[in-house]
Amino acid sequence: MESEVSKVGKRGTIVLPAKLRRRFGIEEGSLVVAEEREEGVLIRPAVALPVEVYTPERRAEFLLSNAVDASDYARAAEEVRKMGLDPAKIRHRKPARLR
Repeated sequence: MESEVSKVGKRGTIVLPAKLRRRFGIEEGSLVVAEEREEGVLIRPAVALPVEVYTPERRAEFLLSNAVDASDYARAAEEVRKMGLDPAKIRHRKPARLR
């Protein structure tokens, strides 16, 4: 492993050597994680994944569609009602035994 010296600039900016940026795919605008370690600071590439925020209707669909039998479906329908929604108005798949 090679090492190169960089200087810390204003506001704590650090210039990563081009060779290391290319090797690890770090480009302008890339996200990195700075982790505190016993021996110093580790800077590594980061990955950000989009998070889907589910609406109450989508959560209700999951609850109802994933029920495996009649009693499970009844529990899911009750949870949906607690959410203030009508299970009959939520598009979903019923368990095979209820169809």
